[in-house]
Amino acid sequence: MGSWKGGVVDESGAMVSTEPGRRGGRSIADGDRLFVYGTLQFPEVLVELIGRCPESVAVELTGWRVAALPGRVYPGLVPAAGGVARGVVLSGLDAGEWAVLDAFEGDEYELRRVRPGAAPSVWTYVWTSVVTQDDWDAERFVAEHVGAFVAHCAEWRRLL
Repeated sequence: MGSWKGGVVDESGAMVSTEPGRRGGRSIADGDRLFVYGTLQFPEVLVELIGRCPESVAVELTGWRVAALPGRVYPGLVPAAGGVARGVVLSGLDAGEWAVLDAFEGDEYELRRVRPGAAPSVWTYVWTSVVTQDDWDAERFVAEHVGAFVAHCAEWRRLL
């Protein structure tokens, strides 16, 4: 069994939480899919964090929005009546990659299951703290912040 912040990887390769509230005891097996809507949808960020860009499919998640966060360049996913969150579903993540992404996401995110349209449910990180009224602007992030953010990811990964 391996371990990561907040849990362990069991013999089957599933990540099992030992941290109350973070995963609520749910396990994530290899092959489970992850909806990403912010910085993790950019290949250069994923390559810096997990060493590759997994297979991805563009999707929309209704009833949610990708909210700008006060004082931060990355967003948070929050429920929003009539909202549509655009992002991608990553597939083929192994237990080690899940562990890295889970450690990268802070305590203000909660991993939950969501259903993009008629597709099977997927995991996503839902923001649990304060947001602004504005939606996050992915194009602005790329134009103004992606280089520095990738460098931040490299430094974070080096310290992991």
